[in-house]
Amino acid sequence: MRRVMGFACFWLACGMMIMLFMENIFIAVLIIIILLLVGYNLFCC
Repeated sequence: MRRVMGFACFWLACGMMIMLFMENIFIAVLIIIILLLVGYNLFCC
């Protein structure tokens, strides 16, 4: 289950990176970084 949640968080963060091309917001960058880290840790650990 943790791997599935990590996979979902990772792709959610990738989708938010696409959002950056439309509007550059500092909070969006923080959310992307946090989701990438959480997704990586849940998927790999």
